[in-house]
Amino acid sequence: MFKPGRLLFSLLATFQVCLSTYAQQNSSLKIAAAADLQPVLPALIEEFAQQSHRKVEASYASSATLATQILNGGPFGLFLSADLSFPQKVAAAGLADGSAPVPYARGTLVLWARNDSPVQPLSIDSLRSPALRTIAVANAEHAPYGRAAEAALKKLGLADALKNKLVVAENIAQTAQYADSGNADAGLISLTSALTPRLRADGKYVLMPEDSYPPLLQGAVVIKQGPAVEEARQFLAFLLSPAIRKQLAERGLKAP
Repeated sequence: MFKPGRLLFSLLATFQVCLSTYAQQNSSLKIAAAADLQPVLPALIEEFAQQSHRKVEASYASSATLATQILNGGPFGLFLSADLSFPQKVAAAGLADGSAPVPYARGTLVLWARNDSPVQPLSIDSLRSPALRTIAVANAEHAPYGRAAEAALKKLGLADALKNKLVVAENIAQTAQYADSGNADAGLISLTSALTPRLRADGKYVLMPEDSYPPLLQGAVVIKQGPAVEEARQFLAFLLSPAIRKQLAERGLKAP
């Protein structure tokens, strides 16, 4: 005997399975990415998307800004910070898939200036040059590279001499923009920015002494209540793979 109720139940069950499968196949991973990753991450996202057939999106900002967004319920699945302290705050709040951030890279601080800057030819001694009128740095309260710049200037005994010459940017990407646009004579920026085709063409850089600032260990956490948790874990594993670490090193991020 035909039973409409049983047929309806069967159709609903089939629809739910199809809907679940569709959602899994079309789930979008949203990454909260530190600004120093902006020159690096898009190509890696494209490579991961081709391999996994998953949609991945990234939002770039200072690590502090991203951590605040996540703590306030921002819809991210993965947080890639420029240090360990901000993802640790996320983990301490019980939002991370794990008790501590996973180090995925180590950043490098450089001094960069345009080819037409008055401090060329560039060297660390350019920081002491009377020709240096302004120098761009990231906000030390929001950006780990800003803290590194602050530490380096103190270590070199230049903090007081340069304090009135600082042009403070919100994050390290904006710092590079200030220096590249000529709004500052030089900038303390990330190696990831200095190695971009535009900045390589527009200017030159020198490495800041490694012992002048604390190591820029960059940490990641998967957000356990975020969307696409499994995709976030997969992307982090992808980021830690030897092949991708080699690519990161070529673009200015060493292995941690």
